[in-house]
Amino acid sequence: MSDTQIDATPKGDASVKADKPSETREFMVFLAKLAIFVFILRSFIMAPFSIPSESMLPRLMIGDYLIVSKWNYGYSRYSLPFGLPLFEGRILGSLPDRGDVAVFKAPPGNQVDYIKRVIGLPGDMIQMRQGQLFINDKPVPKVRVADMVERQTPYMQCFAPEYSKVAADGTPVCSYPRYRETLPNGRSYYVLDLIPNGPADSTEIYTVPEDHLFMMGDNRDNSLDSRFPAQEGGGIGIVPAENLVGRAMIGVFSTDGSANWFLPWTWFTAARWNRIGETF
Repeated sequence: MSDTQIDATPKGDASVKADKPSETREFMVFLAKLAIFVFILRSFIMAPFSIPSESMLPRLMIGDYLIVSKWNYGYSRYSLPFGLPLFEGRILGSLPDRGDVAVFKAPPGNQVDYIKRVIGLPGDMIQMRQGQLFINDKPVPKVRVADMVERQTPYMQCFAPEYSKVAADGTPVCSYPRYRETLPNGRSYYVLDLIPNGPADSTEIYTVPEDHLFMMGDNRDNSLDSRFPAQEGGGIGIVPAENLVGRAMIGVFSTDGSANWFLPWTWFTAARWNRIGETF
């Protein structure tokens, strides 16, 4: 017999062992590229936003999920993820139009995202008189329309007992008085007026400084907006244009809050399908 020894070690093992570091390296490169892509997407193109309060009823409801476009108003540190201070001021900046629904970092802390409607531009004089909006001493037309009627859900609780009603089919609903306002540029939208002679229904005249914006919620009696001084846990005052994050673009999902994570079919029954795809 020959003394030649046969090497029974599978020839592919060395190759597999050599490939493992390469595969790991490629995966890490993929993750890095993905992170860069997401950073660019969220910084300069679009970002998700969810509605946390009823301040923009009837247009926006708690449980709505939106896409916010980033390019409309230019870019500042506040439009970047985590407020990264990569540059000073605002580049490619432009002012919103009256009536835009915009996301911004709210004063005084400039840390929390708010969403409101743009009402006043630099140089404008804004005032509320007995529940009617005035811009530059001219009344903004306010017309009574059909009530906002929405089914009561975990995310839709009536503002006060007098607004709790029962629909013809026995469903508990909230019924709110609704009005249509039309701005000087022709933009129309609905507002709610829930408290006659409410605390912010009559105000002083606010003059909007240069590079600032006067922001208001459509739910006029349930919105701490530019009518109130900027303070922690309170109003936001008149907002610097630099604080703009982006413009509301489209609704991508909406839920009424009744879903149970452990009951998958409720994810579908809780969805407000009619609100998906609405544009701004």
